Amino acid sequence: MARYVTDFAADTRLLDHEVRRVLVIGHRGAAGDYDENTLAAFRHAAACGVDGIEFDVRQLDDALIVLHDDTLERTTDGHGHYKAQSLAALRALRTPRGEQVPLLHEVLETMPAGLVNVEVKEAGIAPAVLAALRAWLATRPQRAADLLLSSFDGPTTTALADGRGGAMRLGVLYAREEGFDAALARARALGAWSLHLPLADVDAAAIARVHGDGLRALVYTVNAERDLARCHASGVDGVFSDFPVRALASVRRLARRDVS
Repeated sequence: MARYVTDFAADTRLLDHEVRRVLVIGHRGAAGDYDENTLAAFRHAAACGVDGIEFDVRQLDDALIVLHDDTLERTTDGHGHYKAQSLAALRALRTPRGEQVPLLHEVLETMPAGLVNVEVKEAGIAPAVLAALRAWLATRPQRAADLLLSSFDGPTTTALADGRGGAMRLGVLYAREEGFDAALARARALGAWSLHLPLADVDAAAIARVHGDGLRALVYTVNAERDLARCHASGVDGVFSDFPVRALASVRRLARRDVS
């Protein structure tokens, strides 16, 4: 069997032969195969052997919940803004396949060894998220380096950077409106571990600049075979994919092709 080597290899299991391959991170668990951000999606991603799992965190009342949108129609049988619900009412809603909106602590209990990317979706909740993560780490301190914190919100990213302490990692996530140059400078200034790029910004020159600053390049959201091949050829370190089983098969095939 070959054994794959990645930049994250010191912190995750090595797979097959000494061949570089792109890491696969299940986007919202496995959003293309299961209802996104549900326990079923996370368990599926874990069972298929992904290198990491990404999910989104919001706050309702005093609870941290795992939900991407701030409205309910797309992912549940509810309507309107999620903050118009009580926690009990939100938990009574169901996704198309009958799943609940999970709580953060429930999701953390499903996380396998490997990268855990916690994306904070709203301003002002970084302290609560960090407190919850520290509580989870209290009984598993060896998992601290698995935690990768990110947010599209600039002040929230700064709050995560300032408050994370210890071994928790920071990822700078940006939309194309900010621009690659500004995001890369922000990642350097915050001491980030990774820069999370939109697929449209990926080319070999951009990835070389990310690596030149000592950062890992993680790319969202990569589902098509041709886009996985482009990321592989450009030197990307990892991809967020809605279809992690398919993506794992593709990146392994690309890695084997390089040494055949």
